[in-house]
Amino acid sequence: MDDFDFLHGSWNVANRRLTAPLTAPLGGPGTGTWEEFPGHAVIRPLFGGAGNIDEITFPTLGRQGVTLRLFDRETRRWSIHWSDSRTGRLDPPVIGGFTGDRGDFHGEDSYDGRPIRVHFTWYRLGPDAARWEQEFSGDGGRTWELNWIMDLTRTGSVGS
Repeated sequence: MDDFDFLHGSWNVANRRLTAPLTAPLGGPGTGTWEEFPGHAVIRPLFGGAGNIDEITFPTLGRQGVTLRLFDRETRRWSIHWSDSRTGRLDPPVIGGFTGDRGDFHGEDSYDGRPIRVHFTWYRLGPDAARWEQEFSGDGGRTWELNWIMDLTRTGSVGS
């Protein structure tokens, strides 16, 4: 239940995102352009550690986002839900858990009107660093394209 406790606090976030995911030929590597932009996130615990919420601001994009993570005590799995200021909608969750310092989470969604599979990977890199990666699959999970990387560097503890 305490898998995400390492995230509690405030973070600078270096983002690297593919500008046009899933445009490469099927089975081919992503050939698109990557953009880089800063972010700042604050993550707070909920429900005595069985959840947390983070708010992230992307100052150069003029956007904000929120992630809600909830631990299902019955299945012992986490669900991760995302929403941003562009849509105001809660995206379908990805569900999974951690093995050691790596967390893998999978879900179903859509991108540009087509069904996709989504994979989030979290890496605990010590007390003051973490990494999140997002991959999409447009072919039912046969191939995956990495399209967003966040490198997090701690700037303060919870409440700072």
